[in-house]
Amino acid sequence: MRGAQGGGAMVMERPSRLNRRRFGAYLQSDPAIFTGSDYEFSSRHSSAVSPMYNYHKSPASSDASPSLMSPWNQSGSPYSKSPWIVTSRMNLYDDEFYARNGLIGSLVREEGHVYSLAVAGDLLYTGSDSKNIRVWKNLKEYTGFKSSSGLVKSIIFCADRIFTGHQDGKIRIWKVSSKNPKSHSRIGSLPTLKEFVKSSMNPRNYVKVRRHHNVLRIRHFDAISSMSLNEELGLLYSGSWDKTMKVWRISNSKCLESISAHDDAVNAVASGLESLVFTGSADGTVKVWRREMQGKGTKHFLVHVLLKQENAVTALAVNRHSAVLYSGSSDGVVNYWESEKQLSHGGILRGHKLAVLCLATAGNMMFSGSADKNICVWRREENSGSHTCLSILTGHAGPVKCLAVKEDKEESPSLPEETAVRKLYNSSRRWIVYSGSLDRSVKVWRVAENAPELFKLREAERPYK
Repeated sequence: MRGAQGGGAMVMERPSRLNRRRFGAYLQSDPAIFTGSDYEFSSRHSSAVSPMYNYHKSPASSDASPSLMSPWNQSGSPYSKSPWIVTSRMNLYDDEFYARNGLIGSLVREEGHVYSLAVAGDLLYTGSDSKNIRVWKNLKEYTGFKSSSGLVKSIIFCADRIFTGHQDGKIRIWKVSSKNPKSHSRIGSLPTLKEFVKSSMNPRNYVKVRRHHNVLRIRHFDAISSMSLNEELGLLYSGSWDKTMKVWRISNSKCLESISAHDDAVNAVASGLESLVFTGSADGTVKVWRREMQGKGTKHFLVHVLLKQENAVTALAVNRHSAVLYSGSSDGVVNYWESEKQLSHGGILRGHKLAVLCLATAGNMMFSGSADKNICVWRREENSGSHTCLSILTGHAGPVKCLAVKEDKEESPSLPEETAVRKLYNSSRRWIVYSGSLDRSVKVWRVAENAPELFKLREAERPYK
């Protein structure tokens, strides 16, 4: 592997001919769609790019006014809208203070579109259509390992194991070496070979998927689109373009259930609200499944259809902190439901022009990534339950396909005196947001939960003029 020093990849964009009819391509994540006819890339080597621009209403700022950062706002210079501008510094008082907001850096490697992200401590795992899983630490390439087939659509952690879902319908299991933390070894797959052979002996374990073609019920026969973990119960849920959701027991890698969940591809699976599991599909529905004890095992039953619409459901996320379910759609809309005694529709969030491709939650925050290349930063107000768009993070040159978030534990910088801006900064929880894109890069952002509005920054800035 090449080192992490040096320049980043130059991303060049040709005018898009994308229209609504061809839009389904984004939802299916077919790498063949994003060829030289849409984007051209000139990549030299792995890099961690940390630009050093000052703050001037930057589109990459996490503290910018929602009005100024709106995708419908047509004001601003062509420079500020350039797909090549990436900004990480907001130099209000000293060179280090507001470097803690906005873009921190970019991770670039010439291996293909980034489809999946996962964070484990100070390590970031990235999956792409190169079939490689790269591991990054402190904005530098740390290590990596290669899967034998299938682009990496999903990555999830459970204790000392790593599960990766692939385009070929397989879920692979990896383990980090106790002697060498940079070494990853494959220890199995789902379903296991033993279970596969045993199940194949019984004709009743086969299902017909098309004329003259039967497959084993315990195996996905199309791409894995999403995975979700219930760590307390030791269950892994997988959704697939084969229209099914499967339930796996992690301790013995056994398939407990295979559920024909939808009439079209399952694009998203999410668990985390008590005994409920949610699935979202290209058929335009969001379904709720309840886990119930049955004999020695568990069984999932459909209890409610939350959403029925013409547009495909493309992403789901559960915020355990506030007990809220979010659903992203191909029309750029995010619906959300609040759970008290039962799930009730809370409202609709409109911040994107094109399809919402990924969602992530943390604390009171929700992040939505889109085919419009932007990331909307939303904050849920605890008292009212309403949502505020704090900013729109821009800088990617391709659709934002995946997001991952972790809390920023870094201490606030020291300033000579307790300024108004520092008080705002210290009172806020901060998050590190990772965004993976079909422009072949991962960007790293720092976002404050109580980000001050632009007029508050200007008021605080006056004594120093």
